[in-house]
Amino acid sequence: MATYDVHQHLWPASLVQALAQRESPPLLRDHAIVLEPEGTFELDPADYGVEACLGNLDRAGVDVAIVSCPPTLGIDLLDDEEAELLRSAYHEGARAAVEQSEGRLLALSMGRFEEGFAGAIFAADDLADLDRVSPLLDDLERRRLFVFVHPGAARPPAGMPAWWASTIDYTTQMQRAYGSWLAHGVARWPDLRIVFAILAGGAPFQLERMQARGFDITNALHPTIFLDTSSYGRRALELCLATFGARQIVFGSDAPVIDSTITLAHVRSFGQAAVQALCHDNPTVLLT
Repeated sequence: MATYDVHQHLWPASLVQALAQRESPPLLRDHAIVLEPEGTFELDPADYGVEACLGNLDRAGVDVAIVSCPPTLGIDLLDDEEAELLRSAYHEGARAAVEQSEGRLLALSMGRFEEGFAGAIFAADDLADLDRVSPLLDDLERRRLFVFVHPGAARPPAGMPAWWASTIDYTTQMQRAYGSWLAHGVARWPDLRIVFAILAGGAPFQLERMQARGFDITNALHPTIFLDTSSYGRRALELCLATFGARQIVFGSDAPVIDSTITLAHVRSFGQAAVQALCHDNPTVLLT
């Protein structure tokens, strides 16, 4: 039984080089990533490389990672030419990484179909304007590839603590994206499999309130909608499992941003049936 982590991030060497050559954000300088408008964060680019991804899998005891370039870098905020240079650098390097990994890495392309990728990643706010991205979603649905929705660049108010962007801005973005999909997307693309990162920002916790305001809760139970577990623990997972059962939840870690074993330990605490559903059965549905 192959097990999957659907949410890991990869910066292949070609993308690292392209970021290091830039003079404006997003850029890499001296083991720091400079983002606009979030600021500067210390990191080691090697932690996002192929060997690190494989090492994360080995430590967690997981077979396969689905890797992506996070929209939080803000590449989509650049003009078309600049953005395309970075996207091409990522796609080139990701293809090589997948080949090098001997089946242990699968990759998501950046916001569109690309040959050799398992699906595509979109920033959450892309789903706020479904008409704009509809040709891309049409193409992915036709090709039976899946969409992964991830927070995009954050704009924390001045003076807020370091955790603000990831816990307030990111979750707000994800709730908007999830609500937009429930309101309009699932009816328009009923066969497109879609995964919302970080439990859709906790949006499932709002389903009872939405139902009290007239929302048809069956839309949230559509079999093509999945939520990934990254960064959450037992209490949040218990509520989601009670709401959806195990069928609509997939294991994702957000490694290397977060240690891949943290959420996985909580998933494993629910027993082998939960592990099989979240780490094998449901990811397999995404990929077939």
